[in-house]
Amino acid sequence: MKDDEIDKPQAMKIRQGIQDAITYTLPDKKFDPKNIEVVEVDIELDNIGWDFNNYKILNLCDIHLGQWVNPEYLDSLVDYVNTLNYDLITLTGDYVSYIIEGYDDALKDSFKKLKAPDGKFGVLGNHDHWMGSSIIRDIFKESDIVDLSNDVVILERGDEKVNLAGVDSCTVCADNLDKVLSKLENDISTILLAHEPDFAKESSQTGRIDLQISGHSHGGQFIIPGVETTPFRGPNSTKYPVGLYKVGEMTQYTSKGLGTNSFRIRINCKPEITIITLKTKNKQKIEIE
Repeated sequence: MKDDEIDKPQAMKIRQGIQDAITYTLPDKKFDPKNIEVVEVDIELDNIGWDFNNYKILNLCDIHLGQWVNPEYLDSLVDYVNTLNYDLITLTGDYVSYIIEGYDDALKDSFKKLKAPDGKFGVLGNHDHWMGSSIIRDIFKESDIVDLSNDVVILERGDEKVNLAGVDSCTVCADNLDKVLSKLENDISTILLAHEPDFAKESSQTGRIDLQISGHSHGGQFIIPGVETTPFRGPNSTKYPVGLYKVGEMTQYTSKGLGTNSFRIRINCKPEITIITLKTKNKQKIEIE
């Protein structure tokens, strides 16, 4: 489906104008690490050995540049990300919101600055399609980000391999899981990037995905204290809106994301940078002489 055939929210130009104006009149426009939560999650996978044990994946999503998040903020956030400890960066969609003109160069400049020893990999979200998927894909290309929309790459470390896969946004019916499955290498673990967390219902049923990483929900922008879930759930994030889930045999992780949509307010729900550390289930052999 082409972007001009996709149903888009009403009053796009009005939303763009209001959000552009408000973004630049905020009193606290600058990035401050104290206002970000670095969430570290350990996830065991069946088919990885010691070469991938403690392998760190840093995930960023839902930047929504131009809606509350401005280029200066994003640039400083990237500088902060580059100080963290990780092996690979994944990006799981919604880099813009209802504005892209005037923000595309800033997004590209920040993405270019992101450093990752083993590379940068991303998929698109629904907002990226609404604003123009071809523009985002060009930004990916110029920023050395591998577009994993309905595609697969093989990560290698020592003698071991992991499938790193991605699906395009299911909100706009751009996903093609069958195409992804046809490209997977058998008998190794598979990590899937999917913007919408509720795609886990479909991906888990294949029996071939071990971990899905998503965003989209912003954690509902309000998390109930003590319960650690949210009452505010939108389309494609009703079942798995925030945090860690077990969906059949598959693990699902949903990030709270970096930006917000519609309302800027977040309650008990800080913007999130996620670092997922892979863990092997294998027992380490110790030679005794």
